[in-house]
Amino acid sequence: MNKFVDSKYSMKKRLSEVGIGKTVVISSFENDDIFLKLMEMGCVPGETIIVDQVAPLGDPISILVAGYNLSLRLSEANNIWVEEAVVTPKLK
Repeated sequence: MNKFVDSKYSMKKRLSEVGIGKTVVISSFENDDIFLKLMEMGCVPGETIIVDQVAPLGDPISILVAGYNLSLRLSEANNIWVEEAVVTPKLK
């Protein structure tokens, strides 16, 4: 294993850096002050979210979380660490 890159954490990025249409999973929060507010809105570690829309000037963004659309300021999205989700199709 490369001592400079830990593969477990190589896919983590801030929610504010995720492109439209991407599916990610919340891994952690950078700022504990905003954690309670985001948790009340359904943004909890392990929750799958999809970046739905980005405003023309880049702020705010709209995400799909827990079955509804949620609008977040870029400053809020910047405090959410996510990992790319591996989406596998369901077999019938």
